[in-house]
Amino acid sequence: MTANSKFIGYIGTYTKGDSKGIYTFTLDTEAAKIMDVKAAANLGNPTYLTISHDNRYLYSVIKEGESGGVAAYSINGQTGELKLLNSQVLEGASPCHVSVDSEHGNVVTANYHKGTVESYLVNKENGTVHPASSIIEHKGSGPNKERQEKPHVHYAGFTPDEKYVAVIDLGIDKLITYEVNNGTLTEVSSLSVKPGSGPRHLDFHPNGRYAYLMTELSSEVIALTYKAEDGSFTELQYISTIPKDFIENNQGSAIHVSSDGRFVYAANRGHNSIAVFSVNQDSGELTFIEHTSTEGDWPRDFMLDPTEKFLVASNQESGNLVLFSRDESTGKLTLLQSDVFVPYPVCVKFLNV
Repeated sequence: MTANSKFIGYIGTYTKGDSKGIYTFTLDTEAAKIMDVKAAANLGNPTYLTISHDNRYLYSVIKEGESGGVAAYSINGQTGELKLLNSQVLEGASPCHVSVDSEHGNVVTANYHKGTVESYLVNKENGTVHPASSIIEHKGSGPNKERQEKPHVHYAGFTPDEKYVAVIDLGIDKLITYEVNNGTLTEVSSLSVKPGSGPRHLDFHPNGRYAYLMTELSSEVIALTYKAEDGSFTELQYISTIPKDFIENNQGSAIHVSSDGRFVYAANRGHNSIAVFSVNQDSGELTFIEHTSTEGDWPRDFMLDPTEKFLVASNQESGNLVLFSRDESTGKLTLLQSDVFVPYPVCVKFLNV
């Protein structure tokens, strides 16, 4: 970040077509424009990224031949340049999601194809990752025979107090909470959601009492209460992210909550939109506000910028980033820019402020 108006962001991609790996860009909030898109690191399928709280390190999922795991990079905070520190891989498909705790002492990954969640301890002195210290393999299946023939772990992220890791399994319709202790994962709670809904991603309300889960197969947001004492979740509400009359293929993708806790944003692949919801602060329940087109095909992810006056979305199949301004009082989005080319973009992350 420079002059408080320019923010460095990163894009994870599928490395097919022209994609090289991880890309970086600058959001100029004064000009209201995305600029300086360039390759930052060459690696295989860095589809999901996470950045340490102090902006020193970036962790990415990685595919290396027939193996997959996590790669660690140091970040030049002035230029955004990345330097590979090390990687740790396991035999088989690469993960689809990665998270790091605020003290960058532990990295967790979710593996869709293998149905596993993995934990890696991190060397706090230099940011490198140690070999996986805990690997949990889920069991079971769901009613959707094409997509839920076995477990498909799609998300693994730390709860607000970081005592637990919340893990979402699309294949078995479950949200499972694990205690994490020195890199070892131990299950403490499990919530079964609506059969066939295919839960995918999760984000917490800033008050720590509510969480919002995006389903991929049923295109819904599930509002949840979170009990920090034991890591358990309880369902509050199901609300659709697509219009009732939309009958074509749609798959829910990313979900994010504004830092003031007033709005929830959820992306639709197929309907190619971002659904905007307001949050009832007393109950945690959602009310639909609007759909905004993502001006492209298959919005895989999006992110609010550090000022939260802007939102950047990534359209995987049309290969473009889209910039919106965000009305902080209404939550509504207004298109600013849709012609920023990045091949097969997936994940969007900004350096922390």
